[in-house]
Amino acid sequence: MSKVEEKLAELGLTLPDVAPPVAAYVPAVRSGDHVFTSGQLPMVAGKLQHTGKVGAEVTAERAKALAQICALNALAAVKSVIGDLDDIEQVVKVVGFVASAADFTGQPAVVNGASELLGEVLGEAGVHARSAVGVTVLPLDAPVEVEIQVRVRAGA
Repeated sequence: MSKVEEKLAELGLTLPDVAPPVAAYVPAVRSGDHVFTSGQLPMVAGKLQHTGKVGAEVTAERAKALAQICALNALAAVKSVIGDLDDIEQVVKVVGFVASAADFTGQPAVVNGASELLGEVLGEAGVHARSAVGVTVLPLDAPVEVEIQVRVRAGA
């Protein structure tokens, strides 16, 4: 078990299996020393955990927890490409999309669910640039979607 997975276990979390794509794409692609994930939905065991708009059917607190699930799925996608999460040198960028009610402006707080998890399990390597974007609708009516870009050890 990697140090990253041990840290997840300390937090009471486990790395899930890679979420299967819902369309024509792959969960992650490596290009040189970087891995780019596709957008990850809050899926657990193949089931979307919630639907609806944040600020309407979904509370900001629940959406933040869903963003954490998205980040776990993103880490699983990275692992599927590099094999060992300890080979992550840096989370370079996180992009979070939040399906938002028209008057909801708390997207940054929602995406903190992903950012805080990455920081907690990866330490300094989890510090990243980020965008938190409000959108009208996401695939499958998911409330949140997260993608990450990481730099890995050369040759890993």
